[in-house]
Amino acid sequence: MVRFVDSETLRFDKWLWCVRLYKSRALARQAIVAGHVRVNGSRIKPARIAATGDVVEITREPALRTFVVTGLPRRRGPASEAATMYKESEESVERVRLAVEERRLQRASSPHPERRPDKRSRRRIIRFTKG
Repeated sequence: MVRFVDSETLRFDKWLWCVRLYKSRALARQAIVAGHVRVNGSRIKPARIAATGDVVEITREPALRTFVVTGLPRRRGPASEAATMYKESEESVERVRLAVEERRLQRASSPHPERRPDKRSRRRIIRFTKG
């Protein structure tokens, strides 16, 4: 169980993990260091303190997501509890919906074999691709 020293402050890597936007604190930290997480329009370090009212932008597939911090969790609890700690913007929800729909349409239009190739077909494919 993770215990925090002060319930008034929380590091951003812990906040992202506690509100279940990342599966582990290590993944949240990696995303912050890589520059995929911005707070109030600027890059941050994992140890930056989260505060209510901060605008968090996460660049992640399928689209850019924007959240407003509404609370600081005391622990990594259930998803229903975690969802009360942030508010996703309407534009962000729409961007994600459009990106998912676009990906679905691309998948539907791409050719997909009916079955896996057998041994003879695989050999033909290999011969064809090698030239």
